[in-house]
Amino acid sequence: MAVNVAEIFELLFDKNNKVAYKALLELQKESEETNCIYPYMDRLSSMLDNDNSYIRTRGLTLIAYNAKWDTNYKIDEIIDKYLQHITDVKPIVARQCIKLLPIIANHKPELRNDILSALHKANICIYDDSMHPLVCKDIQKALKKIQGL
Repeated sequence: MAVNVAEIFELLFDKNNKVAYKALLELQKESEETNCIYPYMDRLSSMLDNDNSYIRTRGLTLIAYNAKWDTNYKIDEIIDKYLQHITDVKPIVARQCIKLLPIIANHKPELRNDILSALHKANICIYDDSMHPLVCKDIQKALKKIQGL
């Protein structure tokens, strides 16, 4: 089955989050097997600035899943912007970002120190009491995974 990446990519911005999530899963699966999403890295990067937290999360996810194809060092160019989402205004986006960091660290060893440093410096006091321990636990897990690579 040939996947029409251009069509599916546009669905990432669909107002219906179910449609967009399905597109994300399909592109994520495709990214594990081929580099056909990699040409969209600039668009994925611009998704990180989107006001919609779901769109930011989709961008973070697909960037991480394309780290293994990053022959043009696109992630290296945007890593600072990516790492800002460790403390995204939405804790759910922050948690997703943190969970994805070991994937990037695994495929981009040259970025490991930047990632570890950002995780250590993250000021998670911005989150309320219910989210604070969850984000803290996510950071500890990510640090452990990255240090074990």
